[in-house]
Amino acid sequence: MSFDRTGESRLGFRERAVPSIRAGLVLGVGLGGFFDGIVLHQVLQIHHMVSSRVDPTDVAGLEVNVLADGLFHVGTYLFTIAGIVLLYRALRHPGVSVTGRALLGSVLMGFGLFNLVEGVVDHHLLGLHRVWPAGPGPPILWDALFLLSGAVVLVGGYAIARSDAAGVPEQ
Repeated sequence: MSFDRTGESRLGFRERAVPSIRAGLVLGVGLGGFFDGIVLHQVLQIHHMVSSRVDPTDVAGLEVNVLADGLFHVGTYLFTIAGIVLLYRALRHPGVSVTGRALLGSVLMGFGLFNLVEGVVDHHLLGLHRVWPAGPGPPILWDALFLLSGAVVLVGGYAIARSDAAGVPEQ
């Protein structure tokens, strides 16, 4: 994030809050990925990572999809660890402001950002899978609702983070 002369980032946070906001964003991307993989892929089993490319209804296809899901989880794990490391560094730096609302808001921003990027890239650009291809209504409806949920969580997280006076510059 870059700053103007007042020490305010382009997103409107104080310079001293940016390391914790950055940590929350990265952590939120990882947690958003875990939520997607665990809830949609494993618990609800409404799709797998490459289920539009490799049919998961036979054993060989399911093995490929489970492997792709596992590799996806490796990525989400790395984002989560990176977010924890960034948060640890922010907490140890004396000039950094870390508050609960700013951290919660930035984690939600990262979660929503994950949904938006994953939805656009995997569902639309690469066509790896649809959110719920066998669900009621057309699959594009579920893809659109997934994108909408990402946008709502991102904007809501931003509002929560910005509501924290420790991270917002004085007017």
